[in-house]
Amino acid sequence: MAIFRAREVAQQSDVELEEQLSKMQLELIQDKGKVSAGGATENPGRIRELRRTIARIKTEQRKRR
Repeated sequence: MAIFRAREVAQQSDVELEEQLSKMQLELIQDKGKVSAGGATENPGRIRELRRTIARIKTEQRKRR
């Protein structure tokens, strides 16, 4: 899953944002589950980037309301 910047998020439609948000939230849950089970993720910085991208998407959705 790609990490989106604010400009890229602003260019997407509402439907695309909703789809991306659900995919990223699922991926974040999976990564957090691996860490809590005692494993290590392939890229530890990925959790931080996912959280930030989810925040960008939610911010854009609120702006559009």
